Amino acid sequence: MQRRPGFPARLPGSGAPAPRPAGAGAGAPKGTGAGLGQRAPAATAVGVGLDSAAVRNRMVQKLAAGGITSPAVLQALATVERHRFVDSGLVNQAYEDTSLPIGLGQTISKPSVVARMCELLLSAESARPAGLGRVLEIGTGCGYQAAVLGLLAREVYTIERLRGLHDKARDNLRPFRLANVHLMLGDGMLGYAKGAPYAAIIAAAGGDAVPQEWCDQLAMGGRLVAPMAVAGGQQMLLVIDKTPHGLKQSVLEPVHFVPLKSGIA
Repeated sequence: MQRRPGFPARLPGSGAPAPRPAGAGAGAPKGTGAGLGQRAPAATAVGVGLDSAAVRNRMVQKLAAGGITSPAVLQALATVERHRFVDSGLVNQAYEDTSLPIGLGQTISKPSVVARMCELLLSAESARPAGLGRVLEIGTGCGYQAAVLGLLAREVYTIERLRGLHDKARDNLRPFRLANVHLMLGDGMLGYAKGAPYAAIIAAAGGDAVPQEWCDQLAMGGRLVAPMAVAGGQQMLLVIDKTPHGLKQSVLEPVHFVPLKSGIA
């Protein structure tokens, strides 16, 4: 498994200095770049008007109307420019509540799904008032959710099995100043033991069962959120809390994610 460094760049085009990720600073690895508060060269605009904070705010208002209540989650989605993570031909759909293809048979999740899963992580009893601690993301994809998590957590380890997407996410995240986000190429079904234990684990692909490695790498009091298939093959959003009395499992609403697969390709 190959560990990649964080990427020194700023969240561009937000119109104001981006908020620092919860706990960033002392907890960020040394030598990975400056913090979010420093200004980097402005990125080139992609799409007419898409760099406007008003465009993202309208999306966030719809998310709030749909039931997302976490101020931290809403702020993170208002900050991260989703259109920078989709192909140029799809940028005009970037702020619609829809999943979009990102290549290699994979998709970027709906903003409402990203918000819902992040809010579930933050609503865990173990979540610190200042935000999440160390988070493991299974399935980096294009890097959008990793960028959102980077504003919500002290440290994010994100792993992708497809080399093409891993490279795309690295390129997408390079213009951002997220020194607390670490990209890795590897088999997500194995998790990433070197970074464990994790306060939270989030998966962007669904299988028939939760890998034991994920549960083992979850910290006591931590929470895992993942899509999993139930009887009949229907995918449901699953929440697992690791308690002193064992794993507590909750099955929530139906979802639709790409299949969880092993190996590196």
